[in-house]
Amino acid sequence: MKPAAVAVVGGGVMGASVAWHLAARGVREVVVLDRGAGPGEGSTGKATGGFRAQYATAINVRLSLLAREKLLRFRDEVGADPGYTQAGYLWLAATGKELAVLRQGREVQHAEGLTEAIEVNADEVGRINPAVRLDGVAGGAFCPTDGFIRPHAILQGYVDAARRLGVRFEWGTEVTGVERLGRTIAAIRTPHGALATDKVVNAAGPWAAPLARLAGVELPVSPLRRQVAATVPCDLLPAAMPMTIWAGDGFHLRVRDGRVLLLWPTPGVPGRPYDASVDPEWVRAVVDKATSRVPVLRGTTVDHAASWAGLYEMSPDKHAILGLAPGCDNLYLINGSSGHGVMHAPALGQLLGEIICDGKATTFDVRALRPGRFAEGELNPVSELL
Repeated sequence: MKPAAVAVVGGGVMGASVAWHLAARGVREVVVLDRGAGPGEGSTGKATGGFRAQYATAINVRLSLLAREKLLRFRDEVGADPGYTQAGYLWLAATGKELAVLRQGREVQHAEGLTEAIEVNADEVGRINPAVRLDGVAGGAFCPTDGFIRPHAILQGYVDAARRLGVRFEWGTEVTGVERLGRTIAAIRTPHGALATDKVVNAAGPWAAPLARLAGVELPVSPLRRQVAATVPCDLLPAAMPMTIWAGDGFHLRVRDGRVLLLWPTPGVPGRPYDASVDPEWVRAVVDKATSRVPVLRGTTVDHAASWAGLYEMSPDKHAILGLAPGCDNLYLINGSSGHGVMHAPALGQLLGEIICDGKATTFDVRALRPGRFAEGELNPVSELL
């Protein structure tokens, strides 16, 4: 295989973002390797497309605000429509404790410039989303600039734009081994031959840890299965309805392509992390939640054929891992976004491009995301709700 200056392993939205940002900065001979047959066969194609800046840590708010800036100019810079729609995120709290957590998060958000995020009482919740049953709703939080994006459109936009700048995408190419010389990777092995490279980017999503292990690096990223129940096509809820989330148990719903998507995070199913099917028991439970909290949904049913499961790539503190891998001088990590990958991909791709080209992130300090923080015992705080 023709040598590469940078080999990006993983052709999902994260890898495609890194590749485009490097090429846009003038890096030549960038190659993206992916075992799928084409764009969107991994986790990006399973994403539901939420976008929010309502987070509890400063670094995640900054990532969202940078990503939002880039989404707003995506057409001009990348040449595609990312589908960014400011429909809002509405968080619902049932208790004073949940409201307090949302308030703490909002203090962080306001400090980082997200001043449009506000607290809402139960009456205001009813005006923002009239379909919600208000029994047990004490109040909540709302940010009108949160909303929705189109994951595959963003991915395809980056792929097409990167190709125009000379990036090579090698689909159907699995990395089977890594050749190291001391503290550096000299080549990547594939079924099509060895690829000599100066730098390697691990953008393998939920499969990032096994890839890192091939290079002798332990990466604390694990796959977590998440399920989505899609209703039959219906008009029971408006397309412009905000993402609505019950903070206590994480149940949330949105409208996409004429269907209501019902989501409720539950522990992954042991032994079947890559299964794309949904569990019938989970579907029954999530439908019960939906119909009790949004009574109008009692008039619809779930389309099992249109429902699916996908994978998050979880890190121990549910924050991204960004930068040089400890113990390897030319392996760069962009992993562990823990369900925030598609929305943060524009920002993380830019920041890793800066790290690779300039030696450090120059847009803002990303020390909170450094790969070495786990060994150092400096994990980011994990919010109960946000």
